[in-house]
Amino acid sequence: MRRLAILAGVAACALALADVAWPTIAIGRGIAGLSLGMSQAAVRARLGKPVTVVRGTNEFGAYTELRYRGYVVVLQGNTRTTSIVTTLAREKTPAGIGVGSTWSQVLSKVPHVRCEGSARLGDCHVGVLLPGRKVTNFSVLGGKVNRVVVGIVLD
Repeated sequence: MRRLAILAGVAACALALADVAWPTIAIGRGIAGLSLGMSQAAVRARLGKPVTVVRGTNEFGAYTELRYRGYVVVLQGNTRTTSIVTTLAREKTPAGIGVGSTWSQVLSKVPHVRCEGSARLGDCHVGVLLPGRKVTNFSVLGGKVNRVVVGIVLD
């Protein structure tokens, strides 16, 4: 019994450390443990009940937005996650890039990034801007990243 308790304690510590070690922005994959293609039920299981749910229709059809404090999760077609947005500074790439990072930090620390605009107002992205492709976008306003989006290009 004592051995089981020790193993359980070691496993809990390992899980806690593993959670800290993983980057929360995975380029081309997701943010905060959410991934592109995830179902609405899986998003809710991870983040809980949204503050607001918005349902609508756009040129691509029906969609659902699950809005949380610091996150917006879009399910274009209402079934699977097609984009994840964060405005939280705690969400970072493996190199420590996220909201609050500067244009030059994005350029120097994000592999394969392409930037347009200027260091005061612009966008930097990783991925190909073609329909169906996965892209990670760093929006820059006032010289710093103010929003990160991981999504699937729709048009």
